Amino acid sequence: MLKGPLRHGRVAAVLPSTIAAVVLATAAVVLAAPPPPSFTSPVRLGFQAGDDWEPSIAADKFGHVYALWTHYFGFGGVASGEIDPSCPDCPSPHMVIQISDDNGATWGEPHALAPSETRQDDPQIAVDAADGRTVYSAYMEGDKSSMFVARSDDFGQTFAPVLVEDIERGLDKIALAARDGHVSLVYHSQQKIWASISHDGGETWSVVQPVHNTNSKLGVSLPSGAAIAPDGTAHFAWNGVTRPGQAKGTKNLYVTNTADGGETWTTSIVDVSERPPLCECGGWDYWGAQMAIGVDDAGDVYVLWNAAHVTDAPTRMFFARSTDAAATWTGPQEISLAPAGSNNVFPALVSRGNGDVRIAWTDDRNGFDAGGDDPDARWNTYYRRSSDGGATWSAEAQLSAFVSGYSYKFDSPADGYLQPYGDYFELDINAAGGTVALWGEGNSYFGPGNVWYARE
Repeated sequence: MLKGPLRHGRVAAVLPSTIAAVVLATAAVVLAAPPPPSFTSPVRLGFQAGDDWEPSIAADKFGHVYALWTHYFGFGGVASGEIDPSCPDCPSPHMVIQISDDNGATWGEPHALAPSETRQDDPQIAVDAADGRTVYSAYMEGDKSSMFVARSDDFGQTFAPVLVEDIERGLDKIALAARDGHVSLVYHSQQKIWASISHDGGETWSVVQPVHNTNSKLGVSLPSGAAIAPDGTAHFAWNGVTRPGQAKGTKNLYVTNTADGGETWTTSIVDVSERPPLCECGGWDYWGAQMAIGVDDAGDVYVLWNAAHVTDAPTRMFFARSTDAAATWTGPQEISLAPAGSNNVFPALVSRGNGDVRIAWTDDRNGFDAGGDDPDARWNTYYRRSSDGGATWSAEAQLSAFVSGYSYKFDSPADGYLQPYGDYFELDINAAGGTVALWGEGNSYFGPGNVWYARE
């Protein structure tokens, strides 16, 4: 999402009675016996001084891992950051990519993905889930936040950007998925949500609206995840706020689906979040409810989201599964082991095989601060894994850790970092079957901050 004053506001909406309620039976967290997965110590990617925001990660079947983020320098006179040596004339911000050729063990130098004369925001990167080779990146460009998708057929060495819409208005927040040459990019503009869809590997595009009159139905909706099942059904996660003004209303967490390439759509509600505590850390709705989504090789759909079920209560992290193409859902199953009173935010999820689900999130259990302005507040990034579709889970693994030389990191009495950095972070699975994770840490919402990486 755009960082700073270019973010869009939100307007009121009413949940429609025509959408059938999904059964949300309470489910207790099932604690599994397996020990926590083992990850490498976190490594900073990008530039030493940052300022690197909203990381996205993808892995192919040939041992490459692709890390993409928004790079700022001198933003608003607050964040410093470094001039990108690969593109010293690129604007702030712009897209920066870093690539590993050995499943994420070592990394090449960060460099500009697609140099431009105007700003770029909201990075997304995905590998075609069928061929495991073709790489697609997506981002917004220019003052009207025009949507671009760039394809690479040479393992990320070059990308060819294509404008995928002609809406000509301020757009925001994107989610990208690709399978078997079918590519979908979803985004929003104030009261409407949109999808740009290609069925020929990104050569040509059509633009459709998954849900019409969003403002009067599900709220001003931002996408937060995309996945395409083996049968071609595309699933998109959305977060629709129902009251204008700093996200003070309830939020509908829902999934839109299309099984015919965007001709027709269905919608299912997963959960409704009450208003969480207002974050004084900057931005709007920075700690608000949002949802990640994934699909495995059997076509089962999985979602992970944070939500508050009591007004002004901190959000918790929940998981659900659908075995009928996102028509109905199990759960919600509370998944974080953080104590009551801590904030759980920024869900990330990836799935494959038959029930192999991997999830991560951030929470402030090591220094809970409801106001977001305590200099001793500590956040960390946590991970769990299931091999049976979420019936049982591994113990938690903490991905973040202290590294010297960064003002926002703590090593005692409890480690952590001052603030999550970026509106999302991501996971993927490399060619060796290990999880690769990329998240942001910073001094505050305004930065500066860096992206951090760990792998199984």
